[in-house]
Amino acid sequence: MAEDKKEPWLNWLALTTIILAVCATMATFKGGGFSTRSVLSQTKASDQWAFFQSKSIKGYLYEMQKDQVEMQLKMQGKSLPPAVAEEYRRKLEGYAAKIAKYEGEKIKIQADAKSLEEARDDAQRHGQAFGVAVIFLQIAILLSSIAALLKKKYIWVLGVVVGIYGILQFVNGFFLFM
Repeated sequence: MAEDKKEPWLNWLALTTIILAVCATMATFKGGGFSTRSVLSQTKASDQWAFFQSKSIKGYLYEMQKDQVEMQLKMQGKSLPPAVAEEYRRKLEGYAAKIAKYEGEKIKIQADAKSLEEARDDAQRHGQAFGVAVIFLQIAILLSSIAALLKKKYIWVLGVVVGIYGILQFVNGFFLFM
């Protein structure tokens, strides 16, 4: 039995396929990490927006109470004893302070929620680049496999070109230059 002579480019095919597979594995891992980060940031942002809404509701309740006391004060006006009128004014000041407190808290909560949404968006951009990298790296691996089976060098070269684009997207997943 004569042994078939192995063509030298087949060694390169094997090496590039290994490199593509390693990059695809790492891109999958990194893409999954960014996907998880995106989901967690979205969940935290949703929690912050719910907290914002609860502060809005509490502030609104104090605004309604303040309006009601103001209306009572206007209706009874001068007929109120000075001590009772002073108590109404203290209540109004307390309500105004609570309203201002909730408005201040809402500003911080809103800033936190927007920051979390920015983190989510950033994670999605990174994850998307890694996802594109995985697609092209998998196609390159497939083309390399076909080239090995058929022993067609031009299919391997096509796979290398596709793989280079996949590696470029993989690097883009880290730095977002594209």
